Amino acid sequence: MKPTLIVLDDWEGLIAQNTCWDKLKEILNIQFFKEPIDRMPDNVLADAWYLMTIRERTALTREVFVRMPALKLILQTGGHAYHIDQTEVQNRNILIALGRRINAPLVSVPELTIAMMLSAVHKLSQAQQAIRTGKWPLLTGKTLNGRRLGILGMGRHGSRVAHIAKTAFNMEVVAWKRSGVDNSPGGDYPRLHLDELLATSDIISLHLRLSEESKGLMNKEKLQKMKPGAILINTSRGEIVDEQALIDLLKSGHLSTAGLDVFNKEPLPVDSPLRMMDNVILSPHIGWTVEEVFQEFSEIACTQLNQYLLGKLPQSELLEFALNKH
Repeated sequence: MKPTLIVLDDWEGLIAQNTCWDKLKEILNIQFFKEPIDRMPDNVLADAWYLMTIRERTALTREVFVRMPALKLILQTGGHAYHIDQTEVQNRNILIALGRRINAPLVSVPELTIAMMLSAVHKLSQAQQAIRTGKWPLLTGKTLNGRRLGILGMGRHGSRVAHIAKTAFNMEVVAWKRSGVDNSPGGDYPRLHLDELLATSDIISLHLRLSEESKGLMNKEKLQKMKPGAILINTSRGEIVDEQALIDLLKSGHLSTAGLDVFNKEPLPVDSPLRMMDNVILSPHIGWTVEEVFQEFSEIACTQLNQYLLGKLPQSELLEFALNKH
């Protein structure tokens, strides 16, 4: 009987289409699933030796691991494992291989960020909604040219957004200066302390990793310090922003517009006020969901699984805590 690999949440069917699985199918029973893991048969989970997960779509809790007693390896797409019960994984001695080498989001997320900025200043969302209801609105927009863009998180996404904004739209780009030495990329842009950046930027764009420091960073106090009429763009992580405080400041007019690809709870609840606000641009966490990303996800996972089966999976590709046990 062949060992089983389960691929979770292949909703788009793009993982299953990749030909890199063909060789592995000769030695493995590979099953692709679109339904949530809590609806999957117990016998399927119980037989799985290997598991591929697509970013943080599905929480891998202790209850899930109890249903997967044979699990040896998790192929985790992306460079994080927020959704995995790491205590349970350590106790079970399960390896987590991270897909840190993926490059496509370095293009797709910044592109969506810039698209949201353009939509916000040109009021494309309001225009489309009005025209679809038979109206011909009188809207006055602005340009990005010469406006100050404040970036929180000058990593691979933030620095690319900065480059596009400066070179393509002649924007003035500033970045968050944290306390202590800051050796992050993007040194060509002035660094400001957070309060000054918030108070002087026409647009704030978030590109922070979710951490104890960043979670809830943009709370009511920080949002109130933003320049009146400013725009907030978040294509990073929903939990960085206090959603209710953002709603209140958008309703009051202190902030003019928000562009949101990520939310505190996903899918966004049907009764969320954000769905009803015409000064909010919404997208369903699609910054990374482009065909090129799924192709890379598949190829990296195939390579890592092959390496694991040959006993040659590099320790540099494992989640750090796992290195202490293997």
